[in-house]
Amino acid sequence: MSPTLVLGAGELGLAVIEGLLAPKDSNPELLSVLVRPPTTKAARQTIKSLRKQRVSIVHADLATDTVDDLAATFSDYDTVICCTGFVGGPGTQRKITTAVLKAGVRHYVPWLFGVDYDIVGRGSGQDVWDEQADVRDMLRGQSATKWIVISTGMFTSFLFEPAFGVVDLAKGQVNALGSWDHGLTVTTPEDIGRLTAAILAHEPLIQNEVVYIAGDTFTYAQLADMVGVHLGRKVERTLWDIEDLRSEVAANPNDGIRKYHLAFARDSGVAWDKASTFNAEQGIAVTDVPTWLRRMEDAQTRA
Repeated sequence: MSPTLVLGAGELGLAVIEGLLAPKDSNPELLSVLVRPPTTKAARQTIKSLRKQRVSIVHADLATDTVDDLAATFSDYDTVICCTGFVGGPGTQRKITTAVLKAGVRHYVPWLFGVDYDIVGRGSGQDVWDEQADVRDMLRGQSATKWIVISTGMFTSFLFEPAFGVVDLAKGQVNALGSWDHGLTVTTPEDIGRLTAAILAHEPLIQNEVVYIAGDTFTYAQLADMVGVHLGRKVERTLWDIEDLRSEVAANPNDGIRKYHLAFARDSGVAWDKASTFNAEQGIAVTDVPTWLRRMEDAQTRA
C-alpha cells in the first residue's frame, strides 16, 4: 500500500478502511482518514478506534475548506479514495475532484459508487447524479491523475430502508419502480470495501477504467419473489409507473427520495449482469439479497 487517504469515516469509509487493512502485509501507518473535527461522542469513538488500528487522522472540512487548502492536504498522498457521499451539499464532489487534480494525486477513486452514470447521463431526475457525470468528465479530461470508477449499484441496506419505500418487510409489500421487469444491482458496503481494496491491489494495475461489481442483480418481480420466500408468505405487489413517479416529483420538487424513485425507474444504467463483474471474474464471494435478509433477521433475533 502506498500512502493512501480515505475521505470520510461513515459506513462506506470504515468498510474501505477495513478492506485496505485486511491483507496481512498491509501497513496501517500508510493509511489516513480525513474527517471533520468530532462534535459527537460517536464520532470521537470512531476516531479512537481508528487510532488504535494505527490509522492516522486528518481533520478538514470538505464543504468549507478551500480548494487550495484541500489540495495541500491531498498532495501528501499517492491515492485518495472518496467515501463522503453527498453530505457536503451540491458541488462538493466537483470541488473535491478539482482539489485532487490540483494536488497531483497519482490515483483517485471518486465518489461514483453507484449507478452507471455514462448510461444514465444528465437529466435523470436526481440532481446529484448530474454532478457525478461532471466528475467523470473532469477525470477523463486530464491524464496526470489515474482514476478508477467503481460501479456498485444501490447499497443493499438502502433498498430495504422503510424511508425509501420500495420494500416494507413488516407489511410484506414490494413496490416496483417503473416496471416489474426493470432491473436493479445492489451491493453491501462491506463488500464494496473488500472489493475496492482488491481492485486497487489488482495486477496488472487497473487505471482509467469503470469497474463493475455486484452483490446481486434482479428484476423487481424477482425481488418480490425473494421477499416472499424470506417472509414465508405472499407479498403485496404494487407498480409505481413512470408517470406517477414524475407527478410525485413535480408536486414535491425538494423531496430527495421521490427523485431517487424516478431516477431508478429505468431499464438501463442501474443494473448489470453479475456474472460479468469484477467479483465474479475474480471468484470473490459477495452477499446476495437472500443472504442479507437472513443475516438481518439473525441480528434482530440476537438483539
